[in-house]
Amino acid sequence: MPPMLDCLIVGGGPAGLTAAIYLARYRRSALVVDEAKSRCAWIPTSHNLAGFTGGIRGTDLLARIRAQAETYGGRIETGSVAALERVERGFRAKLGDGRQVDAAAVLLATGVIDGQPRVSHLYEAMQRGQIRVCPICDGYEVIDKRIAVLGHGAQAVGEACFIRTYSPTVTLLTLGEPMALTMEERTELGTAGIAVIEEPVTAVEAGAGQSTRLTLESGQILDFDTLYSALGITARSGLAEQVGAEMDTDGRLIVDRHQRSSVPGLYAAGDVVSTLNQIAVAMGEAAIAATAIHNDLRNPG
Repeated sequence: MPPMLDCLIVGGGPAGLTAAIYLARYRRSALVVDEAKSRCAWIPTSHNLAGFTGGIRGTDLLARIRAQAETYGGRIETGSVAALERVERGFRAKLGDGRQVDAAAVLLATGVIDGQPRVSHLYEAMQRGQIRVCPICDGYEVIDKRIAVLGHGAQAVGEACFIRTYSPTVTLLTLGEPMALTMEERTELGTAGIAVIEEPVTAVEAGAGQSTRLTLESGQILDFDTLYSALGITARSGLAEQVGAEMDTDGRLIVDRHQRSSVPGLYAAGDVVSTLNQIAVAMGEAAIAATAIHNDLRNPG
């Protein structure tokens, strides 16, 4: 068994890699285990991250943060953490390759998984901006475009109304699911002029050089400039559940202002936390978490 780490970081997205920079500079022994599943890698260009006037691709951002962490001796491995348990002095993690790693603290930066429409070559369509998932991130890029929102329930209503501030042409498609709307939601959609189509969608096409095309069950074809998926997210919080951490109804971790979870020694940052899903927020939470880890290890109890 190798020596106990000060911190095991699970996840190599903006949060996990930023924490690795801070912990390396705090001269802490830390290991990042990265499954290479960060949703940041799907971003064609991020335009709302301060300091990048022309924007930056998600993959380029991850590469830059990783290189910066490694400059200070940060250890980053591609792999997975299959199980996590509490032990006397901290935590024991079983990695996907069978190894065991002990750490005094664990930072979960595991993120979330986006619900996505069934479409061929989804990654390529997202790189072209035909399919999107974050109107906060890139609503500015679709000003006055023809926009479809896929989803049903309160999240889809909220997203459609948010996007309406960028374009007068927004259509909400429920994929055949009946909309159990409150009177307030119906009024909001009606006032905004958002069309609601409850007919099932049988096909979504987003080929190169064409509009995003949706075929309804009736055979009607609808063309849009871009499609936002509001099909929900799934928090990657299974490890937190294994050690009994408190989570919200969506399975995202509840933390204090220092990113501490309800389990002593377990911290969380980024989209897996019940806060705003933004790269800048994830990086800020990582800085807070890493500093808390450093100070808590200096002053145990």
